Order: sequence, then structure tokens, then C-alpha cells
Amino acid sequence: MNSHLRYLALPIAIAALLVGCGGDDNSSDTSSTTETTTTQTEAPATEQTSGDTVDLQANPEGALAYEETSLTAKSGTVSIDFTNDSPIGHDVVVDQDGKEISRTPIITEDSAVTTFDAKPGTYTFYCSVPGHREAGMEGTLTVK
Repeated sequence: MNSHLRYLALPIAIAALLVGCGGDDNSSDTSSTTETTTTQTEAPATEQTSGDTVDLQANPEGALAYEETSLTAKSGTVSIDFTNDSPIGHDVVVDQDGKEISRTPIITEDSAVTTFDAKPGTYTFYCSVPGHREAGMEGTLTVK
């Protein structure tokens, strides 16, 4: 009988440790936010460059469209704060001349941020979910 208890002791100890590592369940905030940052930097890591933050929102009713199709930002470190309140998954991919610069994860009813180093020029942003870009879910980011 003692050998059976030895085999049960390890799983019980692991379960107790996992329960003890849990977070504070007394929080009244039930929202969930995904924040992903993708960075491609050509400047040295110690050099800080000014930039801009722009907001981009997917159509909240579920249409395959962004609410904004034209964005403008200052050159430097640019962040796109992307919100998708619809139950249909969307993301934001930023490219220049067909080369991917940055992207968010695909999200539903959530928000995400993507950050990248942007030089003056024209960038394209689009949703990479199959069929969404083809349906018109894309736009232009102009960096000055």
C-alpha cells in the first residue's frame, strides 16, 4: 500500500505547486488584450528615433474591411494600434515593395500592436487571412 502512495505523492505535489503559482483571481477586469510587437530596425539599438502611433480598426460588424484605408505617420518608430471588435479573425501586415516589414497576430474581439522602423515612403497594409485582402481589406500608410 505504501508504494501506491508514493506514485500519488508526485502528481499531488506538482498540482499544489501549479495552484500556488496562479494569479490574483480577485481582479474585476475580465478584458483580454493581446499585444504583439514585431520590430525591424536598421538603426543601432542605442539610437532612439521619433515616430508616430496610428490607430487602425477592422469593421466591427464583421465586413471584410478596415475602417481606415489611408494612414499617415512620421518617420521613425511607427506603431499601429490595431483593434478588431468583430468575431471574424483579422490581422495587419505591413509591407513595402512586396517585402513584409511587420505584422500583428490574427485576432478576434481584441487588439494588438505592431511596431517597426519606418523611413519616409509609401507602405501597404493588409489582412493576410485568405480571401480578405482580395475582398478589399487593405490600405496605404504614408510615412513623412
